[in-house]
Parts: sequence; C-alpha cells; structure tokens
Amino acid sequence: MFGPPGCGKGTQASKMVDKYNLCHISTGDLFRSEITGKTALGMEAKAFMDKGELVPDSVTINMLKLKMQSLPDVNGFIFDGFPRTIPQAEALDNMLQEMNEPVSKMISLKVRDEELVKRLLMRGEASGRADDLSEDVIWNRVRVYNEQTLPVASHYQKQSKLVEINGEESIEAVFGEISRILDSL
Repeated sequence: MFGPPGCGKGTQASKMVDKYNLCHISTGDLFRSEITGKTALGMEAKAFMDKGELVPDSVTINMLKLKMQSLPDVNGFIFDGFPRTIPQAEALDNMLQEMNEPVSKMISLKVRDEELVKRLLMRGEASGRADDLSEDVIWNRVRVYNEQTLPVASHYQKQSKLVEINGEESIEAVFGEISRILDSL
C-alpha cells in the first residue's frame, strides 16, 4: 500500500487482510513490537532511535524478513510505511527476490493535498494524535512525502507494478478497485 498520510492505507489494508488472508505489516508497529519484545533487532533499532537517528535499512529489512518467515500460512503481505526511499525499495526487492516472493503490485492511493489535510485534521480531532492536530505539521508531512517518498512510485512504475487508484472515492469504491486488482493476480 502506498500513498501519503491520510489517504486511507490503513483502512484499506484492514479490509484486504479480512478478505484475502493477507498480513498487514506496518514498519512502525513492527519496530514497537520488536523493541517491546527486546529482540536483538529491536534493541539495535532502539539504539538508533534513542539517538534520534533513522533505523538503518538493513535492520528494517531483517525485521521484515523475520516477520514474513514467521507467518507461512498467509496468502501474502501488505507493506505499509515501507519502502519510503528508492534505496529501501531496492533493498526490499532484493530481500523478496531471495525469498522468491517478489512485489506483485504497488497500489497507490491518490488524494489531493488539500483533502489529505482535511482528513488528517478530522482524524486528529477524533484520535488526539499530536501529529494530526496541527495544520502546519500536517502540511510539512505532506511536503516530506511528496519530496522524499513519492519518487518510490517511479521505481515500481518502471517494473510495471504501479497501480494508481483515486483515494477520494468512497471506502467501498476504493476497496472495489483494490479487489479487482488483487483478484487479477
């Protein structure tokens, strides 16, 4: 799943998990789980995070690989929050190639920036999430996504794996499009 903050990735991933027996892997959740479990990779990630540094891609890739290997009975995986850069996409592709599990599709939810800000402010009011309460912070998150993460789409477009969906449609309409794509695989 790919798209900016507030585009509906989490909502759609939840529906995909239920319908297709997929595992939704959020790298943020994975980091928290590994740190809470005091695993070797979790402690390595924590050391970087405690210094305010980004967790190296190699640590993230190893966490993803272990998670995938621990779930042999699912039909596939939804990556959410990863990859965020071209080097991460290349590292993910290499890991998945080694596991004989290449990326099938990158489903990108397209939503106008103004709509994202509106959605995130509403989510912030409902959830109290600090990063969704300030319009300035939200605009910065959207800008960072557009500048740093959006280029990952071109990586998968070159592999003919990118599918863009209008994320401004209803939840049901978006899921219908996703289902059409997944059913064709």
